[in-house]
Amino acid sequence: MAKTTRVQDQVKIRGIRRRWLLNSVAIVLLILTLAVGAFAAMLVSYYYTGTADDLMRKATSSANGFRMYTRSDYRAAAQQTVSSYEDKSSLELQFLDTTGAVILSGNDLTAGSTPGTPDIQQAMAELSTKSWRGRDPSTGERILAASSPVIYQGEVVGVIRYVTSLSEIDRQFTFSITVIAAIALGIFAMVYFSNLYFVRSIVEPLAGITEIAQVIADGSYGVQIEKKYDDEIGELTDAINDMSRKIRQAEKTQSEFISSVSHELRTPLTAITGWAETIQNGECRSAGDIRKGMGIIVSEAKRLSNMVEELLEFSRMEDGRFTLSVEPLDLKAELEDAVYTYTEFFRKEGIVLEYFDCPEEMLPISGDPERLRQVFCNLLDNAAKHGGAGKKIDVSVEQSGDVAVIRIRDYGPGVPEEELPFLKNKFYKGSSKARGSGIGLAVCEEIVTRHEGYMDVSNAEGGGFQVTIRMPIEN
Repeated sequence: MAKTTRVQDQVKIRGIRRRWLLNSVAIVLLILTLAVGAFAAMLVSYYYTGTADDLMRKATSSANGFRMYTRSDYRAAAQQTVSSYEDKSSLELQFLDTTGAVILSGNDLTAGSTPGTPDIQQAMAELSTKSWRGRDPSTGERILAASSPVIYQGEVVGVIRYVTSLSEIDRQFTFSITVIAAIALGIFAMVYFSNLYFVRSIVEPLAGITEIAQVIADGSYGVQIEKKYDDEIGELTDAINDMSRKIRQAEKTQSEFISSVSHELRTPLTAITGWAETIQNGECRSAGDIRKGMGIIVSEAKRLSNMVEELLEFSRMEDGRFTLSVEPLDLKAELEDAVYTYTEFFRKEGIVLEYFDCPEEMLPISGDPERLRQVFCNLLDNAAKHGGAGKKIDVSVEQSGDVAVIRIRDYGPGVPEEELPFLKNKFYKGSSKARGSGIGLAVCEEIVTRHEGYMDVSNAEGGGFQVTIRMPIEN
């Protein structure tokens, strides 16, 4: 199963690498293609279009010089021009009659031929200079030609045509395109391999993280991933390692909670069962023994009931059924009721409960009186349970600005400093040997938080443990 999962993860990672490379490479390839295309268009304009424009201007200028000649004069002037023409090696000059036949040529090679290219007929038909690029019908060589009509009194008497070979221009164009294509290919290769390296630097660490995360998901809580990078991958590693530690701690805490609750439930049940059987069997000979046994049964039953209620509260918190019945109330009065209720009870236990009042007559808030009473009673129970050895508990209330501050302090041994951050966690009991489920403080904090308050736990100066509650007051 684990092997199959790893194979699936590798397929997913390869898919990520493929998509990443395809997306990035496709964009770069599109950009380079557009750049090469734009450069090619620029070269075409520079080499071919520019040359064609030059030939057309030259042909137009030459034709304008023959506008005063008749047909017979045209031939004579053409003969004189050809004999004095000096650019024979690079540019051929042709004089054509109205049938499109070459009557004179600068190099005498094409005299008497009929080129038949579109520029000639278009120039005579439209009475304007035309250019043409293509292969010479007779030689097959790529050429560029520009033809301009010679017009005398509105009648075409001939055509002056300039022809140049494109072999050199084609070579220059091909060389330029090859160079830019090579540069584009080099850029593409650099981008591709840099992307490949970059993707590997992300995907391969992710592959390792994925494998360890799967190990954690399979139940190996607490496994840690080696941190190799101080970047986003490192932050992800830290987050998964922290998650793994917390899951391990939660598993450990939950296991300890189940064990603890089992023990806590067994103890009162054993006491109740034992005394009930003793009374039922008639082994108690005196009324005092019966009263003692019944007192133990009642006490243990109440403790059992409180534990069950705490577990029910925890269940409501976990599944979202933990609600408040909010109404206007006096926070000070609710606290005083709880203190009054426990004063006599603590006195019987040999514990002095001292209450420090505030000068304000009332501290108005919006809250659930039953839930707040539950918080105060739970905290007083904890103070007696864990700090009863000090034989004294202090409860104080005061107003600080718009906040009511309630402190409940015992004079017991306190709590080890390293355990303080975890005391409000669910199921946490720490090194305390006192009985309890470990969720009382978690329930209290949930209630206080839902009243928009804050509950803090700390060791008091001079010894003992202290819980501080701050609740916003309504004006």
